Amino acid sequence: MKRASGILLPVFSLASPYGIGCFSREAYEFIDFLKKAGQAYWQILPVGPTGFGDSPYASVSAFAGNPYFVDPVQLKEEGLLEDWEISQKNWGGNRETVDYGALYDNRYPLLRTAFGRFSAKGLEESAEYKTFLKDNEDWLGDYALYMTIKQLQDGKSWLDWEPAYRDRDVEALASVKEEQREEYDFVLFQQYAFDRQWKKLHAYAKENGISIIGDIPFYVSMDSCDAWAYRSPLYVAGTAPDAFSREGQLWGNPVYDWKQLKKDHYAWWIRRIRHDSVLYDTIRIDHFHGFSDYYAIPYGDSNGLNGTAEKGPGMDFFRELKKQLGTVSLIAEDLGTVTEDNKKLLTDSGIPGMKILEYAFTSWDSIYLPYKYEKNCVVYTVTHDNMPVRAWLDTLNEGEMNYLRRYLNSMNSDYGKLTWDLIREAYRSTADLCVIPLTDYLVKGNEARLNTPGTAGGNWTWRLPPNFLSEDLARSIRDLVDTYGRFNVTEVLP
Repeated sequence: MKRASGILLPVFSLASPYGIGCFSREAYEFIDFLKKAGQAYWQILPVGPTGFGDSPYASVSAFAGNPYFVDPVQLKEEGLLEDWEISQKNWGGNRETVDYGALYDNRYPLLRTAFGRFSAKGLEESAEYKTFLKDNEDWLGDYALYMTIKQLQDGKSWLDWEPAYRDRDVEALASVKEEQREEYDFVLFQQYAFDRQWKKLHAYAKENGISIIGDIPFYVSMDSCDAWAYRSPLYVAGTAPDAFSREGQLWGNPVYDWKQLKKDHYAWWIRRIRHDSVLYDTIRIDHFHGFSDYYAIPYGDSNGLNGTAEKGPGMDFFRELKKQLGTVSLIAEDLGTVTEDNKKLLTDSGIPGMKILEYAFTSWDSIYLPYKYEKNCVVYTVTHDNMPVRAWLDTLNEGEMNYLRRYLNSMNSDYGKLTWDLIREAYRSTADLCVIPLTDYLVKGNEARLNTPGTAGGNWTWRLPPNFLSEDLARSIRDLVDTYGRFNVTEVLP
């Protein structure tokens, strides 16, 4: 990795007039801002269609894109929508939060209108559309069937579907595809629109020297196309009982049968990473420790007491990945309990891990203190699961605050300035890559927190206010880039 910096901002957090951040004009303007600020990376969260709880880490597909991100204006420019059809929709909430209920009620009818015109124009017969179907046939058909049946079954989890659908009876699936062909094709159209618009935005980023860091959740959701297509789990993921949870944690995601996956050379995982290596320039793998070891709980249990610690595939997987795909740019989310095994896997794989500054100042010997960093790592002030730095400062006790101030050599009483002092510490660290959430540059508090783990509702809703990114902010960030040698080498510096 070359010494550089980037900004973390989920697609859904972009400003836009359409209820949620999407591939609209504002996404292109954000790329322009990144370039002005001397950044080399834009890190986004997973872009899959979300399920219960609206979490991008609980998608109904490991391959599909979120239809909410499709820009209505581009559909209008293609003759598939009219201005009045876009403007009459009530997107709910306000310009700084996402209202997922309003999106569900209004986005799909608008996309359905666009699909009607797409079909009427005969665009389903176009070479471009047929190429898209061919290039994605290894997952797209299953996904379209899954979403079609889910619609027929009133949105219920596949575990609660009628037995013929749940158990993938061949005749039942063929009947659905024939009898619900319009709904099936509508799902295909949504993915086609997502794919075209994302590729256009990604190309614009590349033209401006900005690489995209995408995100792969380690596990798939139980209520997902992938769990339905690849069969019922005997075990689900979680954590063992510990000081924080006497009964352990039950995450509920189906765990992988690594012995079975090894027999076909990890084909599903390789397909997944191949797919995402086209979507993104660098892939961040969430819960990297799962490749080393994981905790398996019998399906149906209500807690983690009966689970067992199991070994993951380790380096065998990464050797197979390199054999099939060559070099893939990866980042390992290696946070949480560190064992000798998962530490060794990170070292042996050569993949850069993550360092979080919010974790550094709660003890004198924290592994996250910047003076302990190796070069091959990525430093963050916080992740999407943490409170923004401004809010975190309010939680520090006197000893922690004194240690932080001494380390930063800062007596700033203004917590906004102290937030920027911590950002500066990330920039001047030896970590090759420095990624700062936009919320910290803006000195936002808990009103801009993206996710609070273990809570239901109220997460994944924060959005950037319209016209909020200034030239002054870009210059201030660029000054950090210039001072600490994190140049975007693709641009000509003034």
